[in-house]
Amino acid sequence: MDIKRFFTEYGEHVPGYDVTVVNEREARAAAGILFMLGMIVIFVAIGFNHVIVARVYLSFMFLDFTIRMFTPKYSPSLLLGKFVVQNQKPEYVGGLQKRFAWTLGWLIAIPMMDWFVLHWEITFYKVLVCILCLTLMFLEAAFSICVGCKIYEWITRKDAQHCPGGVCEMRVKEPIQRFNATQKAIFVVTVTALVTGIYLFLAKTDSRTFFGEFLHELVLTDQQLKHEEALKFELEAADFDNDEDF
Repeated sequence: MDIKRFFTEYGEHVPGYDVTVVNEREARAAAGILFMLGMIVIFVAIGFNHVIVARVYLSFMFLDFTIRMFTPKYSPSLLLGKFVVQNQKPEYVGGLQKRFAWTLGWLIAIPMMDWFVLHWEITFYKVLVCILCLTLMFLEAAFSICVGCKIYEWITRKDAQHCPGGVCEMRVKEPIQRFNATQKAIFVVTVTALVTGIYLFLAKTDSRTFFGEFLHELVLTDQQLKHEEALKFELEAADFDNDEDF
């Protein structure tokens, strides 16, 4: 292996591009596929306690990102994405920043292999790492936002080239990208409604899992938690007084 080339090139040489590139459409499709499978795994593995499903998925993801660190040509998920978008016009992005982002994904997958594949020990914070990983996939698949690429640019102190969506080259927004007053108002109302709805759901709904209980306690103040505990104590006392067996 050419060590120098390994650190200076990643992806394909395409005429018209001064750096090696990868097809962003394939990357987004692969991220979407992994995200969809990950959501199914969380539902089946954690919701129904089918551990083998999570172990197979995480092993696949670890192998996939390991291959990606060396080459995007033979990554199973990228090949699935390539098949799905093979009739779409390629969107080329710089390869080095994408490899850095996928290396971060590989690093996140390492502890998950220990937590859920070699051992099965669920805690809130371990599940939170899984959610972080899925969030990064969702951002890439849905919005073409590569968080790892931004970190790469910050660490190297160099301007990234050929970013997803042309964000590196864009300096002025087109008219269709700008918000008018009505759109701004609708946007603010929508965001406010979403945040309020999530808060009310977490604060008012009875939790049935340790993860839900943690989120429930997270959004409440100490005074609210004390008030909630006092109400719970009063209800338990009332049930005890009304128990006909005594």
